Amino acid sequence: MTSAPDAPEQGFRLSQLIYDTRYRSLTIQAIVFILVMGGAAWLVDNVIQNLNDLGKDFNFSFLGQRAGYDIGNAIIPYNNDMSHGRALLVGLINTLWVSFLGCVAATIIGVVVGVLRLSKNWLVARLMTVYVEVFRNIPVLLWILVAIALLTDVAPSPNAYKVNQQTGEAQASMLLDSVAFTNRYTAIPSVHFDRSLGSLDTALAPISLNFLALVIVLIASIWVNKRMLTHAAKVQEATGVRPTMWWKSALILVAPVVILAFALGINPEEPQIKGFNFTGGTNVSNSFVALWLGLSLYTAAFIAEIVRAGILAISKGQTEAAFALGLRANRTMSLVILPQALRVIIPPLISQYLNLTKNSSLAIAVGYLELRGTLGGITLNQTGRELEAITLMMLIYLAISLSISGVMNVYNNRVKLKER
Repeated sequence: MTSAPDAPEQGFRLSQLIYDTRYRSLTIQAIVFILVMGGAAWLVDNVIQNLNDLGKDFNFSFLGQRAGYDIGNAIIPYNNDMSHGRALLVGLINTLWVSFLGCVAATIIGVVVGVLRLSKNWLVARLMTVYVEVFRNIPVLLWILVAIALLTDVAPSPNAYKVNQQTGEAQASMLLDSVAFTNRYTAIPSVHFDRSLGSLDTALAPISLNFLALVIVLIASIWVNKRMLTHAAKVQEATGVRPTMWWKSALILVAPVVILAFALGINPEEPQIKGFNFTGGTNVSNSFVALWLGLSLYTAAFIAEIVRAGILAISKGQTEAAFALGLRANRTMSLVILPQALRVIIPPLISQYLNLTKNSSLAIAVGYLELRGTLGGITLNQTGRELEAITLMMLIYLAISLSISGVMNVYNNRVKLKER
C-alpha cells in the first residue's frame, strides 16, 4: 500500500497582497487609510504653520472673554457683560427653539396638506397642489424675507390697536382677540399661575416649577395609559374581545393635568394695549416670527409630498378591506392607512428635519441671533478666532443633526412593520 506525499506547505509571500483575492481588499483599504491620514496630517501641519506665521495659536480661551453685545431674543438670562461662551449658549438655545417649533408646525401643515392633496374634491386638491408647487420651488431665504417684509411694512403699529375715544373703534383688530401683529413685534397671550410654585434657580437658567410639575404629571399619565393599553391588548388576545378604552385613555391623559392646572390657578394673560405698547402676554420679535413662518411653510411643502407618497404606497386593498369592515373614511385613514404609511414616511422625514435645522442659520438675514449670528457672526468678528469659531460651530451642527437622526431612527424602528 502506497500513499501520496503531502504537498509542500508554502509560507506567506508579499505578492499575495496584490494577487491573492483574500488579501487584496485589505491591501487597498490600508493604502486608502494611509493616504487619507497623510492628507489630513498635511492639512493640519499646513494650518499650524500658517497660524505660526500670523502669530496665532489654536485655543478656545476666547469663550471666557466678555462678549460686549446684546441679544434681543435671549430665552435664558443674558447681558453684554457675560462671556462669549454664554452668548454661544444663548444662540444654541435659539437655534434649537426655532428648529423645534418649525419641525412641529411643518409636520402638522405637511400632514394636512398631504392628505388633502389626495382629496376627491377637485378644488381642494388643486389648491393644495398650488401650495406645494409654489413653496417648494422658491428658495426658503426669499420666503423668510417676504415674511419679514409683510410684518414690518404691512402690519400696523401697536398704536393702531388703541380704541379711538371718539369713534369707539380701533384702526386694527386683533386675531381672535388674542394675537396682534404689529410692525415691531407680535403680541401673543401668555400663561399666568395665581398659586405659583415658584422657580428653581440653576446655573443655566431658572426653571419654572409650575411647568415642571405639569410635565411630570403628563409623563406619568402617558406611562399609565400605555400600561392600560398593553393590558387591553393582552385581554383581547386571550378573549378575542377588546375592552372599551377610549374614555379611560382620555380620562387618564387629560384629568390629572387639568386638575393640577386648576390647582395652580392657571389662566391666560392676554396682551392689552396701554399707551403706545402692549402689556401683559408676550411680545415676540418679528424676526423670530418671520424665520419660523418661512422655515415651516417651506418645509411643510416637502413633507406634504412625503406624506402623499407614503399613503399612495399602501395597497388599495387595505382601504377596500377597511370599508368592507364598516370603517368610515376618516377612521380608515387614521387607523389603517397612516400607521402603515409611517414606515415609508419617517426615513425621508428625518432629512427634512435636518434641512430645517440647518436652514435656521439663515436667521442672520432677518437679524435673529442664533448660533450662526452669535458664535459664527459677532463673536468671530470681535475675537478674530475664525478657525476655532467655525470648527466649533460645525461640530455643534453635526452633533444636533446626529442627535435628531438618532431619535428619529429609534422611533422608526418602533413603528416599522414587524415581520413574523
